[in-house]
Amino acid sequence: MDKTLRTAATGLTGQQRYVEIISNNLANVNTTGFKKQRPEFQDLLYETLRPAGAVARVGVEPLNEVQIGSGTQLVSTTRMLGQGDIQQTNRPLDMAISGEGYFMVRKPDNELAYTRDGSFKIDRNGTIVNSQGYPLEPGFQVPDNTLEMIVSAEGVISVLLEGQTEHTPIGQVELARFINPAGLKAVGDNLFNATPASGQAIFESPGNNNTGVILQNQLEASNVDVVEEMVNMITAQRAYELNSKSVRTAESILETAVNLKR
Repeated sequence: MDKTLRTAATGLTGQQRYVEIISNNLANVNTTGFKKQRPEFQDLLYETLRPAGAVARVGVEPLNEVQIGSGTQLVSTTRMLGQGDIQQTNRPLDMAISGEGYFMVRKPDNELAYTRDGSFKIDRNGTIVNSQGYPLEPGFQVPDNTLEMIVSAEGVISVLLEGQTEHTPIGQVELARFINPAGLKAVGDNLFNATPASGQAIFESPGNNNTGVILQNQLEASNVDVVEEMVNMITAQRAYELNSKSVRTAESILETAVNLKR
């Protein structure tokens, strides 16, 4: 019965982690550019009570193995990279990516971070920054006398200055893409860091090699499906209840065995 308890405990732990992942997905349903996660489980080692090919007596065909599993474990969380809905905002500095690319921002430690959150702003120095104040890379300076700013689908930023009748380009937004974007490490603040699993960033101009195009005055919403997550929550809750039932059953059997002497 001790094995039953340990096996059921792995199931309880696994379903608890599943609920935590679902809760995080639901908590970020309104987070710009958020990509939901999916847990992946694997079974644990098996105890072989009788090996394959064992013959009980002469003339009997070899029997299949008799194995008893040891439960389950969470081995990874896969980030689902499907495109979120594109929402109109009518803010000139809001940009969405329709495609696989990521915006690049420069953190205070001079490291690049990557994001799908395109809600940018202008700081007091005229630099285009994200909500944490990290500058968009490559850096852009917007003149003080700017009347209008346009970002093309290819990432060219143009401004209309006072006294002018035509827009003047001030820079080109570059995007990053990865061989394995699911391998990026989420570090909070809607930012990701590159890892050995994701591979090094490949810098591209918008529109090249499936990197995606930029949509000005729009933002990408979270790709969390609330209905799907609620169904997953119910499934995880029922699985947790079944594993707890295994614990209660094992405890009842142990109690019966202890009371045999009475």
